[in-house]
Amino acid sequence: MNFSLYIAKRYLFSPGSSNAINIITIIAAAGVVIGAMALFLVLSGFAGLKDFSLQFSSYFDPDLKIFPESGKTFTFTDTQKEKLSKLEGVINFSEIVEERVFLEFREKQKTAYIKGVDSNYHEVIQTDSILVYGEWLTNNDFQVVAGNGISRELSMGVEQTYTNLLSIYVPKPGKGIPNDPSKAFSSEKAVNIGIYSLNDELDKKYIFATTGLARKLLELPQDKVTHIELKLAPQADEAKVVQELVAIFDHKVIVKNRIQLNETLYRMLNTENLVSYLVITLIAIIALFNVAGAIIMMIIDKKSNVKTLYNVGASLAGIRKIFLFQGSLMTILGALLGLLLGFIIIVLQQQFGLLMITPSLPYPTRITGISFVVVFFTITIIGFIASLLASSRINQKLVS
Repeated sequence: MNFSLYIAKRYLFSPGSSNAINIITIIAAAGVVIGAMALFLVLSGFAGLKDFSLQFSSYFDPDLKIFPESGKTFTFTDTQKEKLSKLEGVINFSEIVEERVFLEFREKQKTAYIKGVDSNYHEVIQTDSILVYGEWLTNNDFQVVAGNGISRELSMGVEQTYTNLLSIYVPKPGKGIPNDPSKAFSSEKAVNIGIYSLNDELDKKYIFATTGLARKLLELPQDKVTHIELKLAPQADEAKVVQELVAIFDHKVIVKNRIQLNETLYRMLNTENLVSYLVITLIAIIALFNVAGAIIMMIIDKKSNVKTLYNVGASLAGIRKIFLFQGSLMTILGALLGLLLGFIIIVLQQQFGLLMITPSLPYPTRITGISFVVVFFTITIIGFIASLLASSRINQKLVS
């Protein structure tokens, strides 16, 4: 066994000559454990929070979404539909017609967006996962599915008959102000047959309708769409599919994936995660430099032993390695124990909801392999640097 490592293990697991040295060593070791545990808890907490925040986009946003390069609409011909249906990696696609509208129900008004979808939409988006009451759209062009927020603001439930109708208004295309304001809007009436729920923002934003109703309301021809949403196969090459899509539409469209559709949210979550990691790492650095203090105190405590080792032939570099290995071993064992404690706490949180956001919603967490790797290397690298600085205090004057 390596001489320096052997002596370091003896020093690490044997008590010092005074209680003060032992207390300092215990505090330093506890700082390593708590630092590793805290860092693991933060990373696992943010991983769970990220999943929780993005689960709504996974229900609502497609794998890929096609936008017009300019304007609100673009042409989607039968030839393009055929090419798109044969494209490798694309499971299905749905035509979308979307526009801002004005809603009125029983003298209550609200602005929202109508999202006209075709019969393939449920193959692209899991509509059964967002629908909380009633039914999803059929081929009837006079049906809508409203968000939970819209339903509450308009006091509109799921209607079983066509006696209580929702009025939908949209400005007619054209320039200038018409002489007769009553002719400035196109309007249609529909019955609400279902209610969906995702989050507060989306629940207040959209009503779903058929593309037939949306096109009629907007006076759009059958080959015009505002978007196309696609579902990809699990093993599809996304970059290749995007290139082929752009080619199908003669480079007149923009294609975005789910991350690009939620770019602001992803950036915010990643920034918060990074800032939290840096803050906890800074705290860990302060705690881990207790290791340097403990090593220096141990060097003072073992001064006579150090002189003896030097006199029997040990080199200064070898003696420095003893205390470098001692601090590194303390850091590695503390990091492993901290990871174990953090893992236990996260498992208990997942099983029993130790920390609750609401009375019915536990704080979300997720255990990832990368969290173990990041915590272990962060703690051990900082601990190694602290031990290296402390062991460098051993010089010729000390052993003379």
